[in-house]
Amino acid sequence: MEEAIETLPQHTCSWLKNRFTLYKHEDVWNSKDFLEGKLLAQQRFKADPSDIFLCSFPKTGTTWLKALVFAIITREKFNESTSPLLNTLPHDCILFLEKDPEKIEENRTNSFFPPINTHIHYHSLPKSILTSNCKIVYIYRNMKDVLVSYYHFARQIVKLQIEDAPFEEAFDEFCKGILNFGPYWDHILGYWKASLEKPEIFLFMKYEDMKKYPTTNVKKLAEFIGHPFTIEEEKAGVIENIIKLCSFENLSNLEVNKSGNHQAGKTQVIENRLFFRKAEDEEWKNYFTEEMIEKIDKLIDEKLGATGLVLK
Repeated sequence: MEEAIETLPQHTCSWLKNRFTLYKHEDVWNSKDFLEGKLLAQQRFKADPSDIFLCSFPKTGTTWLKALVFAIITREKFNESTSPLLNTLPHDCILFLEKDPEKIEENRTNSFFPPINTHIHYHSLPKSILTSNCKIVYIYRNMKDVLVSYYHFARQIVKLQIEDAPFEEAFDEFCKGILNFGPYWDHILGYWKASLEKPEIFLFMKYEDMKKYPTTNVKKLAEFIGHPFTIEEEKAGVIENIIKLCSFENLSNLEVNKSGNHQAGKTQVIENRLFFRKAEDEEWKNYFTEEMIEKIDKLIDEKLGATGLVLK
């Protein structure tokens, strides 16, 4: 497989001082680890109709969504003082399809089988997922903030200071779709078009709306994944407790998320703290010039205007 990957189109990111190389497959750019994971999932993974998939593009709220879903589905077993989220990174509570296929298969033999997370584009998902009508939760976010968050995440992974990683170059590559799992607009479009054909199996969640209306969105999420809250739970404040447990303020201050490490692939280890940077809305205003705003707004209108999704 590795030899075949080396024959694919490649791009080494100059703004990351050539420390990060992407490979193009099925019109998507990926790091080697994630591309290998995707190919293995396509070959081996067999979905079950009862599976639930949390699908997202990097830096759109994946960590938060995984924490919320895990807390929702385990609330009868754990509460806010005993949850595994207190000492385990959310990415190790709900696994990545392209990183942990063997562990996911092992989980099928257990009585508790949690949802599965993936960054894979819809058209590249294993065929068994596409044909089994699994439920899919898709989270999306303002494209400008995704870019800023990705910029910091990528440069910190390769241990570059801001002054050594030109944001202008990262912006230009993003607008060309050159980033891990890029282009972002194609990622959104694939899931959006599929949701038009099978609306009953999709739940689209906007990151900014989840922050603005957490109770409403957590209730909607719980109902969609088959774990609705009872009236008694609502009165007892269970929803609010889950929101507090999974908040950025709480998770980012836990010791495991300040000092631990996450095995993100065969060769890549990421510090847990990098998954908890700021979680701010409209941070892009501190980075974008007027020319950048005009360029990316035009791109969003051209690529995603027909979706009706607000991404700017």
